[in-house]
Amino acid sequence: MIYLRLVFESLRFAMQALRSNLLRTLLSLLGVTIGIFAIISVFTVVDSLERSIRQSMSFVGERIIYIEKWPWIFKGDDMPWWEYMKRPPATVREYRYLDETLENDEGVAIVSRRGGNTFKYLNNSMTGIMMQGVSLNFNQVAEVPIQIGRFFTQQEIEGSRNVIIIGHEVAQNLFPQGNGVGKTIKVAGQRFTVIGIMEKQGAGLFEGLPTNDKNSYVPFGAFGKMFAGGPRGVQPSLMIKGRVDDPGLKNLEYEVRGKMRTIRGLKPYQDDSFAVNRSEMMQDEISNLFSIIGLAGWVIGGFSILVGGFGIANIMFVSVKERTNIIGIQKSLGAKNFFILFQFLFESVFLSLIGGGVGILLVSLITFIPMGTLEIILTPGNILLGLGVSVVIGVLSGIIPAVIASHLDPVVAIRSK
Repeated sequence: MIYLRLVFESLRFAMQALRSNLLRTLLSLLGVTIGIFAIISVFTVVDSLERSIRQSMSFVGERIIYIEKWPWIFKGDDMPWWEYMKRPPATVREYRYLDETLENDEGVAIVSRRGGNTFKYLNNSMTGIMMQGVSLNFNQVAEVPIQIGRFFTQQEIEGSRNVIIIGHEVAQNLFPQGNGVGKTIKVAGQRFTVIGIMEKQGAGLFEGLPTNDKNSYVPFGAFGKMFAGGPRGVQPSLMIKGRVDDPGLKNLEYEVRGKMRTIRGLKPYQDDSFAVNRSEMMQDEISNLFSIIGLAGWVIGGFSILVGGFGIANIMFVSVKERTNIIGIQKSLGAKNFFILFQFLFESVFLSLIGGGVGILLVSLITFIPMGTLEIILTPGNILLGLGVSVVIGVLSGIIPAVIASHLDPVVAIRSK
């Protein structure tokens, strides 16, 4: 009960401090409000940006290793660009070898891509569509969210049949009147039968990045009949999905490197003739970028919070001065030092929480501002962070005045009035 009494009295004294000199208190709390607003708004925008970017880059996939000619990120690599050009592209033979021999994977696929295609159906047409030629177990490696229809069968893949799965936006443009499954469309002079339509993905944060809405899949062999391969043609990539129990895909990467060097006949002293790219590479770079931005948010908001902390400390020193006589009476009636200490400490925390709460409220108002494809969301984690920082500032600002008040001599304190 004594702790409940402490909380109640501290809250009452905090409200009295607000009412007794409203302008002074509001100006003092303004620093905490601005500081919490700066920190939490930066974190909220950063989290929203990071989430939107990751969603826009969902085409890369999770726990996937890509075998390609070029690395995605160059880190201290002195190899000249023409050496990368000499590297051979991935082949169907390598795909089958990895599919049969790998042990630390959940699936292997081969895929070729070509953008800027034009699809036609009767009088309707659409340009700028990505076409991908995929192997049978591509849907085990990457997500193919089919809304209507189905994925390819083994007979369709092995027979290189002209069947196609199209994105939601493609279907809306070619078949505005109804379902397009079973219809025949034209692509580069070839006729393809639509067997599936993917779910709507929506616009991403950045234009130009691949999206399933303007994407399409055909059997790998059918793609090869349309577009030439080789050094100057469309070059396929190998995709290997790692297991959940392989953190960082280290075991899979080591195994893939060994298998690829074996099938390509590389000597121990020779460098890899392929690049091993992981989806985590981009995610790590994104995380590093936003961690720097988050640090900048702490620095910007930290100065405002520091000013706000001094403001609250000033209020608490004034409160101790104004209530010195009351402290002496409380001590003469048997109040312990810790009672006086916690009374002022709780008051300081409550004042800081009021300033922090206003700052979080201002951040929540930002979430209602329309920002195009970017959706700003104030997460519970950021709310708790803001309140936690407010509590810490309240404790640090009020600890010295509270200690001074708790160690006042009751006789001297009573005579002070």
